[in-house]
Amino acid sequence: MADALLFNPRTYDPAHFDPETRRLLRATVDWFEARGKRRLIEDYRSRAWLADFLAFSAKEGLFATFLTPAADASGEDQRWDTARIAALNEIFGFYGLDYWYAWQVTILGLGPVWQSGNAAARARAAELLAQGEVFAFGLSEKTHGADIYSTDMLLEPDGDGGFRATGSKYYIGNGNAAGLVSVFGRRTDVEGPDGYVFFAADSRRADYHLVKNVVDSSKYVSEFRLEDYPVAAEDVLHTGRAAFDAALNTVNVGKFNLCTASIGICEHAMYEAVTHAQNRVLYGRPVTAFPHVRRELTDAYVRLVGMKLFSDRAVDYFRTAGPDDRRYLLFNPMTKMKVTTEGEKVIDLMWDVIAAKGFEKDNYFAQAAVEIRGLPKLEGTVHVNLALILKFMRNHLLEPVDYPAVPTRLDAADDDFLFRQGPARGLGSVRFHDWRAAYDGYAELPNVARLREQADALCEFVTTAAPDEEQSRDLDLLLAVGQLFALVVHGQLILEQARLTHLDQDVLDELFAVLVRDFSAHAVELYGKDSATGAQQTWALGAVRRPVVDEARSARVWDRVEALSGAYEMAP
Repeated sequence: MADALLFNPRTYDPAHFDPETRRLLRATVDWFEARGKRRLIEDYRSRAWLADFLAFSAKEGLFATFLTPAADASGEDQRWDTARIAALNEIFGFYGLDYWYAWQVTILGLGPVWQSGNAAARARAAELLAQGEVFAFGLSEKTHGADIYSTDMLLEPDGDGGFRATGSKYYIGNGNAAGLVSVFGRRTDVEGPDGYVFFAADSRRADYHLVKNVVDSSKYVSEFRLEDYPVAAEDVLHTGRAAFDAALNTVNVGKFNLCTASIGICEHAMYEAVTHAQNRVLYGRPVTAFPHVRRELTDAYVRLVGMKLFSDRAVDYFRTAGPDDRRYLLFNPMTKMKVTTEGEKVIDLMWDVIAAKGFEKDNYFAQAAVEIRGLPKLEGTVHVNLALILKFMRNHLLEPVDYPAVPTRLDAADDDFLFRQGPARGLGSVRFHDWRAAYDGYAELPNVARLREQADALCEFVTTAAPDEEQSRDLDLLLAVGQLFALVVHGQLILEQARLTHLDQDVLDELFAVLVRDFSAHAVELYGKDSATGAQQTWALGAVRRPVVDEARSARVWDRVEALSGAYEMAP
């Protein structure tokens, strides 16, 4: 019997969605399956542009249906629905990150448009989507990266209400083919934030110069240059501080997609890894008979389940967000940072088992092992997102407030708040519900109780041994603290989703055994930091816990892992 916790194309039926969403998701799976594994891998190896995939998407209206907000829709099934967007991320990740990337940067390119009050630009974007076009997000630059304070894309007023734009952008996905590129720049005649401008450019214009693909991949991650490019008044999406906010809020929307892409990659790789290990014989025994192999594959499996639970629950907070509920601003960098780094661990654990098999050119795994590395590094590094997470730590741990319960959000609703998030500031004022309730609901599970002990200890740390003003400038130390906090939040949303989905308690307790080990490892890391005080060192060693071992529980979870052998293999 197929494991219901993992995506399996053989059994996939997204019946929890409306009929058109269900049809499109299944049609996407069927398109990839019909192409077959050999074609999938060969296109990846030969760095082929995704023309056939984009033709399929255009024919089905896939991007137009999923990425047109209801306010700009021309069809009844068009809306911006984070739940179904997440489902499609997972499918794209399962078959190859190149496909996901073209979709992801289209989402980023649309962000400034859907946040704009420019009705003409919105109508143009909706029409381009209907035609099957892709989009691009022209923010980062070769010299400054994503430091938008220092942009060198310069707009000189032309005297007729428009501008002439000159400058280059670097690391811009879809820059070779985008029907609309949302470009961030600054006016030459206005100093400071009031001079920022977001405008729409067209990659097919003669004064748009495509320089190169900066990566060796089917992902076209371009460098382009505008030379005296005419920007008419109707091309302007945002000006001043609103342009700055649109950039950050777009990244808020876009970086959420990295978690479910990472999940899809890990799922496909896991089917291959377990099948190989189960059928390979060493010294007269299957590889999976060795205790260390069982532990590594079991750890990989429960980590992957945790990734899915956290991400699914985070969707609910995204969809329920509003001006008075901005909890998503914590859970968003968590999905980007924590879930994607968990994905790296999952791949590494499996790779330790299958060893040389992970390099073979006829497997998906070799591709997965490369692509999983990119996700923690896109839309802000792990370090940037950890630093962001720390802004919420005190309020989350120590100052809970009452919120209505957030239900599972699979309804066919338009998540329009994501395009009216408002000013990108005030993170320190965001409040949260009490994280303890999720842990209390599973207090009977030994390893949930043990991580709860560690979480309580972290509250004590924040109260009695938090970094002082000087240490607050030591990012190396702060990042170690951030990892500890991230584990508490990770566990919280996993437990909330476990309750909503009636997750098998063996799987949950086995997962929390892994999280207890992780917390202990990060505590030891904090102990060793150069600037850690004596009190912080004492606290760190005192927070180390050993997970509760239950051989019968681990054996039952292993049975679930072993059953993945042969459960799915992509057709040749």
